[in-house]
Amino acid sequence: MSDPVTPAGTTTLPPSANGSAPPPAPASPAPRRRLRTRISGVRIALIAGIVILAVVLIFIIQNANAVNISFLGAHLHLSLAVALLFAAIAGALIMAAAGTARITELRQIMRRDRRKSRAS
Repeated sequence: MSDPVTPAGTTTLPPSANGSAPPPAPASPAPRRRLRTRISGVRIALIAGIVILAVVLIFIIQNANAVNISFLGAHLHLSLAVALLFAAIAGALIMAAAGTARITELRQIMRRDRRKSRAS
């Protein structure tokens, strides 16, 4: 008579004569995780930055046509790529300012809550 086989491919053993289950199998060691360090994070960020810089340089070289730009009374004659790059930088700065304002607001709320909990 053959032992029943579980879906994982291991055989099951019948309970012992006293009705208790067999002792559990020893746990297999956990798989080793890779350690991530600050330096490895910096390395990855530098590689990503170099790739982004290469893409931006290709974009600037391919879009060297000059365009006229008028903004709030200022008239400029710039390369299309440089104008778009300035617009992207301005958008990033606006997003950074909004994010900084929100983080500052949350920190103030946390300080206020901490003071209230200490007072009570």
